[in-house]
Formats: sequence, structure tokens, C-alpha cells
Amino acid sequence: MLKNPMHRQVLILASAQALFQIVSVAVMTIGGLAGAVIASSPRWATLPIAAMFLGTATMMFPASMWMARVGRRTGFLGGTLLGVAGGLVAALGVWQGSLILLSLGTFLIGTYQAFAQFYRFAASEVADDAFRPRAISLVLAGGVVAALIGPVLARLGGPLLQPEYLGSFLLIALTGLIATGVLLGFQIPAAVAGATAATAPGRPWQQVVLQPAYLVALFGAATGYGIMILGMTAAPIAMLQHGHELGTAATVIQLHVLGMFLPSFFTGSLIARFGVLRIMFSGVLLFLAYILMTLTGTGFMPFAVALTLLGIGWNFLYIGGTTLLTTTYTSGERARAQAINDMSIFAIGLTCSFSAGGLLETLGWVDTNLVLLPWLALTTLSLAWLGFRQPRMTEQRGS
Repeated sequence: MLKNPMHRQVLILASAQALFQIVSVAVMTIGGLAGAVIASSPRWATLPIAAMFLGTATMMFPASMWMARVGRRTGFLGGTLLGVAGGLVAALGVWQGSLILLSLGTFLIGTYQAFAQFYRFAASEVADDAFRPRAISLVLAGGVVAALIGPVLARLGGPLLQPEYLGSFLLIALTGLIATGVLLGFQIPAAVAGATAATAPGRPWQQVVLQPAYLVALFGAATGYGIMILGMTAAPIAMLQHGHELGTAATVIQLHVLGMFLPSFFTGSLIARFGVLRIMFSGVLLFLAYILMTLTGTGFMPFAVALTLLGIGWNFLYIGGTTLLTTTYTSGERARAQAINDMSIFAIGLTCSFSAGGLLETLGWVDTNLVLLPWLALTTLSLAWLGFRQPRMTEQRGS
């Protein structure tokens, strides 16, 4: 049993992250497939996944503001209950063959995702300065469990009940209920809560957001999330279009999610050793390798290797961006700074998830990924700009 309260709270958050990611990965695995069964056109197949990201982007700011008033624990518990409701509504949509109800359910799951995005920030709040990068990484490492269970849950739930995928969404609702029980044990230490309550409001949000480090942190994390979501949404549909089966697509998504979260066990240490900007730039290089891998074919191995590289690239950019972001605001500025960051990221995720189906239909799998190259070039320039502008200060902040 963990005696250190800081470590114990991080473990609870990591467990809650694992359960949330099981839900998210399951929706990403079968959301587009369930939509394709119901939708009248392939263009609308990814609407349930886009609805999930719309729910996240819509709830992000209200969730942060509400938790600033009622506390992290109450907010996190409310989020899991929204996830339970979302799983049940989505199951009803599958049962009735209604794309609108299915998308409403995934929208509610997206609001659960909005609250869950603050698990990593809560970890940074309960951790001391030395443990903070590792705490953020360890919470995100909870996604390793999701990589092993999420696609399996989606695949096993598919034929469990009729119509197909009804069982998947009922299992998603059950997972949210288990997460509620886990988070009952979460508490912000009294010293941290007292210090936060006593903190002055801080600078206007515009002044916080327009800091160079904040802008680069936001753009880097948004790049990681947007490109990852587009690839992860499009890949299962592209695989089925090229003759692969659901089980094969689920295996590729499993490898992808392992790539997303397995490096989290050491990403924090890498940031402390090499600096946050170098790790974020490594993420850009991994994304480039992902795009190049998609050019090699549409068999199992090209998909598997490409999606694994995509996952690792996301990890470096997202954890790096989060770590850099935590250096740009005070406790009094935290709620707005975090909400604006994550709301922007998920608005981009919404755009990428919704456009995935149309891009696939218009361009095909390979060209859908090639159009991402200018985005990567801009990200590289932003990292170089901040590195030249604040070469010493930025690296010390990431350490």
C-alpha cells in the first residue's frame, strides 16, 4: 500500500485515466463502424466520433470553471456519471438504428472526456516540483491498460447482443460506473487546496494565453492531438476498405494506443534530462515517420507500424505540451489557462475526426496523411522559434 499521499492520489488518477481511456478507445474503435451501419452515406460514418469531440470541446470551459468552484473530486465524479449516461444513450441509438441518438450518446461520452482531461492537471497539482513531470506521465500511462482492454472490449461487445455494437456501448456504460467508484477515493491534499483558495486571481486570460511558451505548448499539443485523432479515426475505416476484418483493425488500434501510453513510463524522465522542446521535436519526427510509413502499402504491417509511430509521436508532443503549459500560469490563473488550452485542442480534434471520413472518401488513405506535412512544418518552426527565443529558460522549465 502506498504510504505517500501524493503517490496514492496519482495512482487513483492513473486508474481513473485507464478506465476513461478504455471508454474513449472503445468509441474510437467502433464508433465509426457503428455509424457506418446506420448512416445513409459513408461521409456520415464518423459523425458519432465527431460528436464525442464536440461534447469535449463544448464542456471543456464549463468543466474547468465549475471545478474551480466545487473542487476536482466533485467535478470528476460528475464527469463519470455523464459517461455512464452517454453509454446508455448510445446503446439505445444502436438498438433503434438512430444515428442522432448514437451521436447524442457519444456527445455525452465526450463531456465525460472533458472532465477526464483534467486528471493530468490534477496530478500536477498534488505533486511537488520534482515529481510533477513524472506524475503527469504516470497518469497518462494509465492508458496502457486501455490499449490492452479498449479494443478488445469493443470487439467482444460487437456481436454480444443484437443489433451489432449494442453490447459494446453497454460495456462502455459499465466502465464509466466503475470509474465513479475509483474516484470516490480521490482527495486534493488540504495544504494544496488551502494554497489554491488563498491565491490571487492573477493576470487577464489574454496576457496568459499570448505568452510565447503558452502558444507553443498549445500548438504542439494540438498538433499531436489533431493528427493522432485523424489517423486513429480514419485507420479502422481504411482497413475495412482494403479488405481487413474488424479483429485486425482492433489489433492495430491496440498497438496504436500502446504506442500512445507505454512511453509515458519514461517520457517525464526524458523531459527532465533532455528538455521539453527536444522531446516535442522528437514527436514531430515520429509523426513524419508515420506519414512515410503509410506510403509503403495497405497490408497489416504498414498499418500496424504507422499507427504505433503515430501513438508515440502523440505521447511526446502531448506530454511535452502539457509540461510546458504548466510553467505559464499561476494557481489563480489555472482554471482559465487549462480550459482554453484543452478547449482549443479538442476543437481541432473535432475538426479532424469529422473530416476523416470525407478525406478518406475524396483522397484515400495515403493522400489523407500526405496533406498533414505542412502542419508538421509549422509545428517545427514554432518549436525552433521558442527555442531561439528562450533557449535557457524554456529548457530549465521543462526540467
